[in-house]
Amino acid sequence: MASKTLSGALALAAAASIAIVVTAGGAYASPPGTKDVTAVLFEWNFASVAKECTNTLGPNGYGYVQVSPPAEHIQGSQWWTSYQPVSYRIAGRLGDATAFKNMVDTCHAAGVKVVVDTVINHMSAGSGTGTGGSSYTKYNYPGLYSSFDFDDCTATISDYTNRTNVQNCELVGLADLDTGEEYVRSAIAGYMNRLLGHGVDGFRIDAAKHIPAADLANIKSRLSNPNAYWKQEAIYGSGEAVQPSEYTGNGDVQEFRYAFDLKRVFNNESLAYLENYGEGWGYMSSSVAGVFVDNHDTERNGSTLSYKDNANYTMANVFMLAYPYGAPDINSGYEFSSTDAGPPNGGNVNACWQDGWKCQHAWPEIMRMVAFRNATRGESVTNWWDNGADAIAFGRGSKGYVAINHESGSLSRTYQTSLPAGTYCNVQNNTTVTVNSSGQFTATLGANTALAIYAGKSSC
Repeated sequence: MASKTLSGALALAAAASIAIVVTAGGAYASPPGTKDVTAVLFEWNFASVAKECTNTLGPNGYGYVQVSPPAEHIQGSQWWTSYQPVSYRIAGRLGDATAFKNMVDTCHAAGVKVVVDTVINHMSAGSGTGTGGSSYTKYNYPGLYSSFDFDDCTATISDYTNRTNVQNCELVGLADLDTGEEYVRSAIAGYMNRLLGHGVDGFRIDAAKHIPAADLANIKSRLSNPNAYWKQEAIYGSGEAVQPSEYTGNGDVQEFRYAFDLKRVFNNESLAYLENYGEGWGYMSSSVAGVFVDNHDTERNGSTLSYKDNANYTMANVFMLAYPYGAPDINSGYEFSSTDAGPPNGGNVNACWQDGWKCQHAWPEIMRMVAFRNATRGESVTNWWDNGADAIAFGRGSKGYVAINHESGSLSRTYQTSLPAGTYCNVQNNTTVTVNSSGQFTATLGANTALAIYAGKSSC
């Protein structure tokens, strides 16, 4: 997300204007490997991320963890200070280089790859001393950038139908780097190569929409691992000059329409409409799309569902993990009443569901679907059923089956699957389901509950 400068209005503008995208490197159309679910541990410090990789993410099949920006940034308790870098040292609120390297090594030992939220479109908006002790003024970051390294336009972006305005002017007043310059490209690549040197596996490119795709391609070509996973933030806007599809040559691009439409469907429309979700709705190809129910920007500006939507939010995440479109991110943040509020305890997570940490990645209904997704990888949708309204069910070939009841009352029926006969564990509530020789089972689902079974999981 874009960083905010001086006021809440800036945070809203940032959220409205930028998308946070996780992209796969040119050689990859989705995160490389057999596990494509990313837990986005928003504003968790690196020591807490390391523990969570060991205790929860690895054992439950998460392929990736995404960490918040590690670079030195402006001081302040607000979350958006992380998105105003003042140097490329690992010296932010969340930990130093030693803590960062330990986190990467610990997550790798748990079988979890690491994606870093990377802020390379801009620097800060004001002046002062950074979290690591560096002095700076806007347009002057000693030892890194001077005024010659920024775009000539110093006005705030105001016209999204004008490419030059979007990519050369300033996002909510933040000093906009001239990524067409040789030195700037080299400096950014140097930062990303240092992160790769610490062992990271990929990058989320913050505010990618505000950087020409060709500039990003040039920077990527300078990396020690040019095939590192990329997911780029580029929010779709009808009639806008810059479109997300421009960035697919560099890696994955987040498909914001997926999240926007899920909110509308779950809140106001029928789940039956989801039968051809994804490309059938005009979205980007599944092979290049990063998807999510919410992220740290959208949960604050209300454009998507969020933890505050309770069962609707949970069921939307269940659907996303069950349905084969894109590479999913699970947003995991903290409770907030003020949209500016920074992380509890400065990012230290003593335990999930304490001190305001929501830990959506560990909600049982969501977490157990990660293994379902891994087990059904590569299988298309089969045996779709819906009631024309808010109850749906579908299979993933002979590997799995899911049913979601978003109606206000319970639902009892017999479902047709392509699963072999046998006993399966419904991972949504740890009860068993028996599939007969015809591939059928009968079940009752309460209001706003789901059922998910998959091959290889017979006992609970």
